[in-house]
Amino acid sequence: MEKNVFEQHWQKALVEKRAAGLWRQHRVLTTPQGAEVVVDGKPLLAFCSNDYLGLANHPEVKEAAIQGINRAGVGSGASHLVVGHHEEHTALERELAEFTQRDRALVFSSGYMANLAVVSSLVGKSDIVLEDRLNHASLIDGGLLSGAKFQRFLHGDSASLEKKLSRLSLTDPCIEQKKLVVSDGVFSMDGDIANLKPLSSLCATHNALLMVDDAHGLGVLGPGGRGSVAEQELSQTEVPVLVGTFGKAFGTSGAFVAGSDDLIEYLIQTARPYIYTTAMPPSIVAATRKSLSLVIDSDERRKHLSRLIEQFRSGASELGFQLMASQTPIQPILIGDAYKAVELSKFLESKGLLVTAIRPPTVPNNSARLRVTFSANHTPNHVDQLLNGLKLATQSGKF
Repeated sequence: MEKNVFEQHWQKALVEKRAAGLWRQHRVLTTPQGAEVVVDGKPLLAFCSNDYLGLANHPEVKEAAIQGINRAGVGSGASHLVVGHHEEHTALERELAEFTQRDRALVFSSGYMANLAVVSSLVGKSDIVLEDRLNHASLIDGGLLSGAKFQRFLHGDSASLEKKLSRLSLTDPCIEQKKLVVSDGVFSMDGDIANLKPLSSLCATHNALLMVDDAHGLGVLGPGGRGSVAEQELSQTEVPVLVGTFGKAFGTSGAFVAGSDDLIEYLIQTARPYIYTTAMPPSIVAATRKSLSLVIDSDERRKHLSRLIEQFRSGASELGFQLMASQTPIQPILIGDAYKAVELSKFLESKGLLVTAIRPPTVPNNSARLRVTFSANHTPNHVDQLLNGLKLATQSGKF
């Protein structure tokens, strides 16, 4: 039977993916998240989870989820604005507002959804979105979904942003045009921290609104784990829109937006991905409330992480691997060629080490890498095992 036009397109695209070394497939985990896991039936030492503080399998977080199920059942049953908003949601939002030192917070079912909702709600066709070139896909997609004029500035380059904002300031002042500047707090594939103070100053000068997605900074950076925004001592006035997720350092699932009373109320009334989506299960919310309290009290875990990162960077540099400018648990090893990155990942796996190869389009062309990530559950011995695997790779003559 002749394939229709869709099937022909699918088949061609899949063939091209394989040929370019960009084929992806599921890996099946049969243990809880942790440093030592079983994947596809094999015991492996994992360096590819975003569970930075090691809370995803923490006994107190699990117990909170069980108690949440006992109080509220499994599912939320409806969207927030129908009858899905449980008292657990209200309590978490209140605690998040206090944690982030913002007026209010609003919980979403995922980080991707939160970013789509916020960007597409804050700007429209007559407005403009300016985003860092290496922002997460959800931020990029939110900008495109909004219908606003979309521009990217050079990664981490406030001068590039200033040029674009200055050109916009020369347009007819009678034209009502909102300007939204969007940046990650910590960039998920490079691990570097955004320099947010210049962005905040530029937004103040050019009457723009600054939004920061601190998914990979919260829990890890700043006083009490309050993230890159707090680490750089920026207030709600300077960073009016703060997004965070629970699937990284918090070890659970979901996301939130924090900001002024007016911002949160506006999102409740207008953000379609919020209005028309089933609310987070109350049990996960209960678990997140417990993980939030653990995040605040995790200074020793953060210090331990810093020591592991320093140990790894020193050892990998001595082996001649090209690292990126990151002091966060995200420690990419730049390889360049996608095939070579995959082969190095496979070599390490043969030595019992799970390190994921990241390839285009997730990262720019010719910048494929191994994305090494650390957890507070790792030990110095685990890092030594990883470094030994990398040493064996260099000695093989293939890498």
